[in-house]
Amino acid sequence: MNRKCGRCILAVVAILVATLFVPGCVEEAPSATYTNSIGMEFVLIPAGAFEIGSPMNEAGRDDDEGSLHRVAFQHAFYMGAYEVTQAQWRAVMGSDPASFFASDDNLPVEMVSWEDVQEFITKLNAKEGTDTYRLPSEAEWEYACRAGTTTRYSSGDSAVELDEYAWYADNSGTETHPVGEKKPNPWGLYDLHGNVWEWVQDLYHEGYNGAPTDGSAWEGESSSLRVYRGGSWRTVAAYCRSASRGCASPTIHCDDIGFRIVRAV
Repeated sequence: MNRKCGRCILAVVAILVATLFVPGCVEEAPSATYTNSIGMEFVLIPAGAFEIGSPMNEAGRDDDEGSLHRVAFQHAFYMGAYEVTQAQWRAVMGSDPASFFASDDNLPVEMVSWEDVQEFITKLNAKEGTDTYRLPSEAEWEYACRAGTTTRYSSGDSAVELDEYAWYADNSGTETHPVGEKKPNPWGLYDLHGNVWEWVQDLYHEGYNGAPTDGSAWEGESSSLRVYRGGSWRTVAAYCRSASRGCASPTIHCDDIGFRIVRAV
């Protein structure tokens, strides 16, 4: 190497090193939590990989949970710590469609179709001056729900333990409950098991053969049905499992289906 080229390389290296220490040039790590203007709280979900679905020997599994399918997330994202509440729905939409009413505004909103949720997200993005809010993909939802676990529930394999984390048929009293009253999963997310089912972005497919491996929503033309996850106040424990799935028309309104949202970092 001639001296001139050597000096050029050293100069470039020096500039790069110096840049690392210039204020404003170092990218700040995202905050572990985020709260928006209407009080929606979000938790940072780390990048990583997992296997969506359930093993063939898992008790209570359904055939559409497929064979295990590896998904890798290259980027972190924010996920709502709680299901969207009636108060938050009203703050964006100006109305409350829920069938369960109480003095507590923190009941999860329900009786909202998948299409209604898309309208909510559009209006929330406009209200916040962004385009970063959306429904989670099915893979994002299960990845966040499992929070590094491989058991039937994020709390373990036993429905006895589930009682401390979820409102479902055995303990709900046939009604929804204010969000956040049960214990959170290991990543600080509440009510992913039970209370209300939660819409996700994906079209329904019977299993995961051919599903995206990057965690994005699976659209395609297999069905007009949309997926929901997590079980509800009405369902037995088996339907609250991390891998359990449901699907319905995007126009249907049910008193046990609500949602939570994600936000790009």
